[in-house]
Amino acid sequence: MMQKFAYHLHGYQPGDIIYIHDGTGWDSIKYSERLSPVSLKIRDVEVKARNWTRTLIKAYEYTNDALGSLEKKVSVDIEPFTLYMILRYKPRIYGNIVELLTDKVEAVPTTPFHPIMPHLSLFEQEILAKISYDFYTPFIANKDVVGYWLPENVTTRDTAKMVAEATDKNVLFLFDERQFVGLNLPQAKYSCNTYKCNDKIGYVFGRDHQLSDAYAFNTLNVDGLIRAVVEGRVDVFKENEEIPYLVYLASDLEALLSNPQQLDRFLNWIKGLEERGVEAINAIEFVRKKKRGEFKCLEGECSDHFRINVKDYSSWSDYYDLSVDGRTGDMRWLGVRREDNKVIHRMYKGKKVSQLWKYAFTKLFRELNRSVRFGIIDLIHHYLPEADVDSIKEFLIRYSRIFFREHYEYFEMDTSVEYVTKPIEEMDPTLALKLGRIYYIMLLANHSDPRFWENIDTRVTFGNVSAISKALIELMTVYMDEGLHERANYLFLEYMKLLAFPQLYYDYELFKMQGLEGWETSEKAWFDSLKSEVPMSSYNVVTRAALYVGNEDLPDDLRNAIDALYDLKKAVADTGHIGGEMHGEWENKEWCEHKGMD
Repeated sequence: MMQKFAYHLHGYQPGDIIYIHDGTGWDSIKYSERLSPVSLKIRDVEVKARNWTRTLIKAYEYTNDALGSLEKKVSVDIEPFTLYMILRYKPRIYGNIVELLTDKVEAVPTTPFHPIMPHLSLFEQEILAKISYDFYTPFIANKDVVGYWLPENVTTRDTAKMVAEATDKNVLFLFDERQFVGLNLPQAKYSCNTYKCNDKIGYVFGRDHQLSDAYAFNTLNVDGLIRAVVEGRVDVFKENEEIPYLVYLASDLEALLSNPQQLDRFLNWIKGLEERGVEAINAIEFVRKKKRGEFKCLEGECSDHFRINVKDYSSWSDYYDLSVDGRTGDMRWLGVRREDNKVIHRMYKGKKVSQLWKYAFTKLFRELNRSVRFGIIDLIHHYLPEADVDSIKEFLIRYSRIFFREHYEYFEMDTSVEYVTKPIEEMDPTLALKLGRIYYIMLLANHSDPRFWENIDTRVTFGNVSAISKALIELMTVYMDEGLHERANYLFLEYMKLLAFPQLYYDYELFKMQGLEGWETSEKAWFDSLKSEVPMSSYNVVTRAALYVGNEDLPDDLRNAIDALYDLKKAVADTGHIGGEMHGEWENKEWCEHKGMD
């Protein structure tokens, strides 16, 4: 058959950070983790660890065994901070994964820290895109075409431009077919299509979401999956013309690794397809063969003639039931449906919960990110007025060599201070590296996970707020040390926005927004959505996390001022559970506790 089959696996864990320890910027960050023991059945073994992240990382032990025999038939991305955590916690597993990504699967770069890219400034998007390629250099250096996985597949044309122009290679974007606009014919869907990223052309495939879900949720057995591809996704025209075409699917890596039944189904699926004459090949290699002429092309295929439109802010995992155009969007993370600007609600523990908090959370973090970014640029210009923006960007990109130092050293790549600070070499390296550290802690605070879930009170929300609080306080301290107290006061007020998160309902005039049913933007709906889910503190999770860090890090006079306004005894790291993690055997099933002393 001319039909080809591609599967991509996405690996990512946000971590269980509750507090980032002080540091100089000369080394990787050190942090305290949540102590909330949980066990999971991974394959046939009951695995228990101190938190969800540590338990899930155990699943990566099986990556090489599971995928090593597939001989580049699948593509895999693993988010850089996830891979870095594996290196720190389980060096042996990291070594096995490196072998896999180097020799046995198609390694696909992905954005560090898993943010929703279009929700960040273009400045951050450019830096993150370039970091992703630098981090993946050992796996893609000799490739002319590389894949790219955007977190949750959320994209805009500006985002795609940043990603495409961050490398001199040709880029294949791996999306979901529900993101495509005006694409219905199989002859188009299964072809080597292009995506115009402003001045640069990228390639694009959209996963077959129905078939991906049928596998993920076990609605078809292996025979049904084989028939769904061979008989249900056949392109008769291309078969007759002997033109290869591709059926592309994608899902999460952890689900495959941790479930032996799913892995067996997957391997038998691939085997059954090959027995029916369907070649398994990763999507990136499919494009390479089209470009090299090894696979016959339709006239105009892989060129601007096969350009398709991708809906801005679309994704692969949105609340599809609320779609008004049959396409996905980003309302899951924004809390607002862009088409009519209405605030949505979701069910949580049997009750309707307004998602207005997601809009406020997104807006607040954009402001705090901007304050950190401007502060860092301001301090560099204070001591190096002639430094241009491109030099500052290059320094911040190179700082990844320190933040992920052990990863780069594994491949004997340059991690020297001289290399990192070269773009701003006239500046005191002690201050420069401190600013680089603060910037990366800010990036670390932008994981997409808090806004993925319906409830705000989760371990991942706590982690993001803890990180951004640390970045703000460290930058404030630098300003104070440099005698720039007015700027330090401004950053303290920015930090106070986290403590006073409920007040944003009035500051942002959220009551003026419209709700899908009307009630979602009411004062009651807002405060109900922020309610604490832990018995030890009545403060919402944003306030709790900011207090938790402030209690440790604020100068004495500022901490005393905070103590007059808030009860620091309620600054606990406990949070509510994530609904999608309740299949784990938690020691504390009522809430996601932190049992330890930091």
